[in-house]
Amino acid sequence: MPAIQFGYCLPIFAAPGVRLFRTPAYAQLDPQASLALGVLADSLGYDSLWVADHLMLGQDDAILEGWTTISALAGATRSAKLGMIHQANLLRHPAVAAKMAATLDQLSGGRLIHFPDFGNNRREHVAYGVSWPEDTDARIAQFLESLDLTIALWSRNTPVDHDGPHYRTNGAVCHPQPVQQPHPPIWFGEAHPTMLDATARLAQGWNTTPVSLEELVARLSALRTACERNARPYGEIEKSLEIQILIAPDRDALRDRLRLIVALTPDTAPDSDLAAYISGESDDLPQTIQETWLAGTPDEVAARIDAYVAAGISHFMLWFVDAPGDAGLRLFASEVMGRYR
Repeated sequence: MPAIQFGYCLPIFAAPGVRLFRTPAYAQLDPQASLALGVLADSLGYDSLWVADHLMLGQDDAILEGWTTISALAGATRSAKLGMIHQANLLRHPAVAAKMAATLDQLSGGRLIHFPDFGNNRREHVAYGVSWPEDTDARIAQFLESLDLTIALWSRNTPVDHDGPHYRTNGAVCHPQPVQQPHPPIWFGEAHPTMLDATARLAQGWNTTPVSLEELVARLSALRTACERNARPYGEIEKSLEIQILIAPDRDALRDRLRLIVALTPDTAPDSDLAAYISGESDDLPQTIQETWLAGTPDEVAARIDAYVAAGISHFMLWFVDAPGDAGLRLFASEVMGRYR
């Protein structure tokens, strides 16, 4: 069985309140506080640090830019791997992004995980004047061409001439190349059939966004089928789950933290299940939280992790929903991570 690893997703945007999306306890973005949490996670022994790649997201559309943030993290941390979740292909020319990634891998001592994606937020692309093909298959085709160009720049010792339908280079050189050879590990996400086939052919890792255990099993089955179709050993691919987590010493503390989150948006009423839970009328967490979060005491969270591990997950990318507080980050490190070391 592969070693179980735990990543920390930096709260680089605020999304306060009852929507319960990624950073619901974060009232207003504080860039220095966000960076400090990444440094703390590295010191506590988390295996990887992750940032989202968006230009507009969350409260007031305020979010830190991804490449800049992980570059700052590279200089402020020592051990954790570094990656952008679903690095948006269309936001940067892939030859320039390949140069940026090679530089970061060099300066971080070989800690980059390259996790590119074909793009999934039309609004921010249009707002910034970036080309946005409406057709998903067209964006995927453009993305796969970009990856071919990236790998060529990372691996060739001679200038790269590329003349494709979307990108052109003429004598491009990417020196120094990445520390990690033949290249930094490439991860893909998405359960789209074309992306699953691309994972089987090209990637070293595959990540899924938060889903129930039942849905995860279905997605992993689809990945296994794609591997069989492309003659790729399924076991060669690292499987990762991106998931929200709310961990507390006991259920009373858990309820208190959810109550504080809901209070951040007093003009928006929680749904009936959440309202019943935070009021104490029910001891049952809302079904969505039960199915798609890691929620509960350390023992309860560990039991949920065990179920995902049994399904095939070996890397967990954790969004601590009590951020910018660090209580959950610290409790998980002290009471849960050691069980898997």
